Amino acid sequence: MDDDKLIQVLSRIADSLERIAPQSKSESDLNGADAFVWHADRQWLEPIKTINRVEIELLKGIDHQQDILLENTKRFAAGLPANNALLWGARGTGKSSLVKAVHAAVQAKDGHNLALVEIHREDIPSLPILLSLLRRSRRQSIVFCDDLSFDGDDASYKSLKAVLEGGIEGRPENVIFYATSNRRHLMPRDMMENERSTAINPSEAVEEKVSLSDRFGLWLGFHNCDQATYLEMIEGYIEFHRIRIDDDAWRAEAIEWAATRGSRSGRVAWQFIQDLAGRLSTPLT
Repeated sequence: MDDDKLIQVLSRIADSLERIAPQSKSESDLNGADAFVWHADRQWLEPIKTINRVEIELLKGIDHQQDILLENTKRFAAGLPANNALLWGARGTGKSSLVKAVHAAVQAKDGHNLALVEIHREDIPSLPILLSLLRRSRRQSIVFCDDLSFDGDDASYKSLKAVLEGGIEGRPENVIFYATSNRRHLMPRDMMENERSTAINPSEAVEEKVSLSDRFGLWLGFHNCDQATYLEMIEGYIEFHRIRIDDDAWRAEAIEWAATRGSRSGRVAWQFIQDLAGRLSTPLT
């Protein structure tokens, strides 16, 4: 093989190795944005310039939960003691929307000292690495996990327990953990019942499973709303986005929309607004 062909072969091999090589770590700058997504594979915080959120004034029917979480977050942003929070309940009832809206509301008054860091459910085992990174920052940070739950033989909940409370280092003073879940104890009922029926000491086995939720000082329950609250949500969206339509027209359509989906919630209300705005050629900003 002559030199030119050898160089071509070696170049192709080098290109192939670069494609399959793991990506190098990227530098994480906690001052680069107000929100981030944690990428465990690269141990990198991706800055999010535009957060997908709803204005806090548009969240209806969850005033009590909003007041508690907002006050807890204000104390944390000010460097005062605050609790981890578990927002649990029916799907589409505004749990994750409230976390993002509260973050925005506190940011507006706190001078952008509060960061929101989202960690995906499957990346929970890397939480200690993330906390080590956040510990080195002077910025207050909310670590947020949406739709947190555990199934079957998943043992990653044990590492989460140690990180939240009870580990040698413990949770950094500048970090708080907010999670949303459809389950109050983060475990399916059949999983807990199976533990109770097969364990040598049933009470201890179940206690091991439910003790994770005890690490959250705040438990905020969310439930499907009544029709009046559902219509109030839609009315707020219509006014905010300046959708031109008569009250009698949209109310009848909104009630029918909820009936076809078998539930009333903030998510259903927003889906109706998207359909309504699309039909009326009205952009949503």
